[in-house]
Amino acid sequence: MHLQSERHTPVRAGPKLLDRLRGELRRRGCSRRTEKAYAGWVRRFVLFHGKRHPRELGAEEVTAFLTALAVRRGVAPSTQNQALSAIVFLYKHVLGEKLPWLDDIVRARRPSRVPDVLSRDEVRHVLERLNGHQWLVCTLLYGAGLRLMEALRLRVKDVDEERRMLVVREGKGRRDRRAMLPEIALEPLREQLMTARRQHERDVSRGAGWVEMPAALDRKYPSAGREWRWQWVFPATRTYLHRESGRRRRHHLHETVVQRALRRAGVNAGITKRVHPHALRHSFATHMLEDGHDIRTVQELLGHRDVRTTMIYTHVLQRGPLGARSPADRVLTEPPPRTREV
Repeated sequence: MHLQSERHTPVRAGPKLLDRLRGELRRRGCSRRTEKAYAGWVRRFVLFHGKRHPRELGAEEVTAFLTALAVRRGVAPSTQNQALSAIVFLYKHVLGEKLPWLDDIVRARRPSRVPDVLSRDEVRHVLERLNGHQWLVCTLLYGAGLRLMEALRLRVKDVDEERRMLVVREGKGRRDRRAMLPEIALEPLREQLMTARRQHERDVSRGAGWVEMPAALDRKYPSAGREWRWQWVFPATRTYLHRESGRRRRHHLHETVVQRALRRAGVNAGITKRVHPHALRHSFATHMLEDGHDIRTVQELLGHRDVRTTMIYTHVLQRGPLGARSPADRVLTEPPPRTREV
């Protein structure tokens, strides 16, 4: 058995099984990204075992699949755990089978890693090499501590200029929260909204202008998806035809646009650290703590459920791990003299 079998043709009973999986995920309010990821893992799992139905498989087959992921493909522990979560969801909530062996399967342990944090100068050098909406998105990641998808999914109604506040809807864990709106981003954000509004008005004049809406609101207010306040702050450059409704929609900016631009800016700035969107969020938290802000405030701004998650940033403060100062800096006030070469 090997993972190359996932390249074969789709499973015969796959569409029905996957449709049931997607339907159950939507009923539970899971995101489209979760739906796509789970469907992909279930499909790989079935194909890995020669297109046998999951009811015919058991603990041995699940373990073999997860082992192949780790050994032959070398996936990260988080990826392996996501695959297991998809399989567990399939058996428990789609097939309705209460299988005790699922609880005995050990999840891969995620290594404890120090977050990637940029210095203030490094952040400035990176942002100086960006422009337009890419600069604005990254400025919000660093200036407000947003996750990348939280910034890209901002809608017009979520921007409160008077209170200098952004409202993050259904962030990680499906929780809403408020985030600060940096002063430096205020005027560029106004210009971005003006550009987006002109684009939306052109879309409406051509019979388009729709955006994706939360399912309940789309049914309750059928025409709300065309209103200006529901439009994306960072709309995509192209529209698409939504098959179910037959409407011409415009999605938000794709995350790879920002990821690639930020990675390129880091290289051009000569920074050897990993420069990625989440590093800006890490830098926001670290710099806020360095400035003396209370850890509970930072926790609320980041949207962390547990303060222990926020405490990881105390390990990377400029004062050293856990915010401590090395005794060498107190005792040894001067570096040793250079030795003369003979």
